[in-house]
Amino acid sequence: MLRAVKKQFGQHFLADPNILGVIERLAGLGPDDVVLEIGPGEGVLTRYLAERVRHVYAVEIDRQLEPALREIAPNVDVVFGDALQLDLPQDATKLVANLPYNVATPLVVESLDGLPNVGLWCVMVQREVADRFFASPGTKDYGAVSVLVQLAAERTGFHPVSRTVFRPPPNVDSALVAFRRTELPAGYARIKQVVAAAFGHRRKTLPNSLALAGLVSRERAAAALEALGRPAETRAEALAPPEFVALAEELG
Repeated sequence: MLRAVKKQFGQHFLADPNILGVIERLAGLGPDDVVLEIGPGEGVLTRYLAERVRHVYAVEIDRQLEPALREIAPNVDVVFGDALQLDLPQDATKLVANLPYNVATPLVVESLDGLPNVGLWCVMVQREVADRFFASPGTKDYGAVSVLVQLAAERTGFHPVSRTVFRPPPNVDSALVAFRRTELPAGYARIKQVVAAAFGHRRKTLPNSLALAGLVSRERAAAALEALGRPAETRAEALAPPEFVALAEELG
């Protein structure tokens, strides 16, 4: 029986098995992988993963999906709860998921440093979110998530996805995006603070944004920008990801 989805959870279940082969290719699935799947829904991807990897952790917020996810395979652990609130498994080596659209961005951002053993992500997200991950400075899609993802990873694959692969079909386009971990820059936690503050007031200059966030004074921020060869009128979207690393270092 087809089950009604819950809008508050951003549920769009996979309904076309052909997309599973694309996920396998982009994720480079292998028998030694330990995969974290967030939002397994009815378990279509979960079952596919279980046949190809060593272990699957499936985290689902909707308790009513328990019958569909019960005893999928001996190498699958299903955990019910909010992935943004749970202590996620630290031994996961890949994050492969059709992410709930309403929490996709924070889940990816928090996993960059919160799950240090994850070396590869292959996630289904809204097309506009996928475009933001690797957007270039100065473009409309470039923002805080672009900086943080690009400081932690490099894109390895991209595949536009039709709305027809989901039940119910979403009102937005989707995409699979894959990216591989690179080395996190030193002081990443501080860099995250600076990036969040810098884009917190996107239309304002960087010194004003950082001051409004209470991070540093406007004068100190302007001096740090000057040390980077940037004028005080610079806005956050003008800085490339490595410049945010340098800015955080200048701010101390």
